[in-house]
Amino acid sequence: MAAALTLALMAGAATAADPHYDRAFMLAADARCGLFDRPVTAALASATLQARGAALREGATAIQAAETARRARARAAAVDCSNPELRMVAGRVQNAFSGWASMRRMDFPGVKGVWMADRTAWDAPRWRLSQAGRVGASPVTVGRASGHDGLTVAVSFVGRPRPTSARIVARDAGRFPNPWIARTPTLAPEAQRRALWAGATFAADRGLLATGKRQGEVWRFGASALSVLAGLDPREAFAVEFLFRDGSVARVEFEVGDLAAAEAFLSLGAV
Repeated sequence: MAAALTLALMAGAATAADPHYDRAFMLAADARCGLFDRPVTAALASATLQARGAALREGATAIQAAETARRARARAAAVDCSNPELRMVAGRVQNAFSGWASMRRMDFPGVKGVWMADRTAWDAPRWRLSQAGRVGASPVTVGRASGHDGLTVAVSFVGRPRPTSARIVARDAGRFPNPWIARTPTLAPEAQRRALWAGATFAADRGLLATGKRQGEVWRFGASALSVLAGLDPREAFAVEFLFRDGSVARVEFEVGDLAAAEAFLSLGAV
């Protein structure tokens, strides 16, 4: 049948020629046929997004990646859910990804930055998802902290004064739909940016501070900030900007990277 070649390739998923296509195919087939339990579906979704990010970093365009996913969905729509080859491959995928349910931590590297995901069920505030940066001598961490569904930024500024406000700046995908791509992740031009402002700030819990730091501040953003960033191209950058009373701005850039894949991994729940 039409999907026979794809299914044969996917039987060796670890060495598949096009992991993005293969994983997108199985994800679409699962949505149609109910092949996997929820943890495996979440793991497969994360792996599909990882494969998409890898394809983009290896030179594929966003249009090519979208076409790959479209072809995979179309092929999955044409496969009979009772097809024995599909069921055989689904069993192998189930075995390959079932172990993700017990994994506490996973790193999602990009070109330069790394998102570190941690599903550990902490009692005290800790990073569930984080990427580390630095502005001057001051360490900055951005991500998702336990106990808060939105974006969190923690910073330990060296010396004084302290900033009066903080914001996330990134490409405004609503007005400028084409990703801003450079050799390394770079912030879009100022005219194409939007700003998301922190809604609250307070002293950081020790578990959110960089190694060796005893004090610092946390800035909290709404859940929409994570959605905005996850919707950008993995090859893009965003920035955290701290504004001071004298009008100066301290900026630290981060890589969008496989944020969406890391979020999918966290959706497996705490361990």
